[in-house]
Amino acid sequence: MAKKLANIDLLDGMAVFVGVVDAGSFTAAAQTLGHTTSHISKLITRLEKRLGSRLLNRTTRTISLTDVGRAYYERCSQIVIDAENAERSINQLQESPSGLLRVNAPLSFGTRRLLDVLPAFMHRYPEIKLEVEFNDRYIDVVSEGYDVVIRVDPDPDSKLVARKFSSSRGVTVASPVYLQAHGTPQQADELVEHDCVTYSLLPNPNHWVFCKDGQCQTIKVSSRSTCNNADLEVAMVAQGIGISRLPLFTCEEELNNGKLVEILPHYDPQQFNVYAVYPHRQYLTAKVRAFVDFLVEVFE
Repeated sequence: MAKKLANIDLLDGMAVFVGVVDAGSFTAAAQTLGHTTSHISKLITRLEKRLGSRLLNRTTRTISLTDVGRAYYERCSQIVIDAENAERSINQLQESPSGLLRVNAPLSFGTRRLLDVLPAFMHRYPEIKLEVEFNDRYIDVVSEGYDVVIRVDPDPDSKLVARKFSSSRGVTVASPVYLQAHGTPQQADELVEHDCVTYSLLPNPNHWVFCKDGQCQTIKVSSRSTCNNADLEVAMVAQGIGISRLPLFTCEEELNNGKLVEILPHYDPQQFNVYAVYPHRQYLTAKVRAFVDFLVEVFE
């Protein structure tokens, strides 16, 4: 069955409406959009008539959004951005990704997952110069001037775009030496009797959530050591300091060689998702698009 085409009138006036709101007045919007003020006003009136709702409160000097107008603007602004990107992408297809690309990634993910990926990316795109930092501090993507920041389970931020490209299950681990000395917990609530190693950059590093058969419980553990880096956590646990919960990618080698042992495997695995975070969809450069697409390709 052929897909039904959208009503042509549906998009009529959206861009003008967004332009008026962004500019703050009909006059400013007319200058930006290259139309007369009266033409802009007619288009907004026609749009309101079609919708059957007032979108703007008007005075002689100012405009303000109605409740309906505010909701409509939030949806329309993204549609306008998507439409602009659709046209821009045609031009960007003909661009060769080039220039300086600044990337930041967590230390553990970088050293354990990106050491082969980044050289392969540079071989594919010889015109790109890559500047990379691995660290675990919180990065302000915009103010610090990064093109792409890799984050594990980033906090929602409407100003940033986050594209998932990898995931890793979480594991609860300890060393054989620790378990021999302190016993192996069989249930999550037994962890309150054990020493634990926690990650200080989490909002609640001592609160560990365990789920099983649709039921979840939060265990408040006692930190013998709190670290701001997963590699340090792994080292602490491997030396028998305590029990930790980690993404598998940080400790897979240690599990394989027997330095660490997974415990409590009968609980549902925690999922750690890895995202490429960048400032905005609008005006996305060819080098950023190439890097993010490359991550998705490699890790999928």
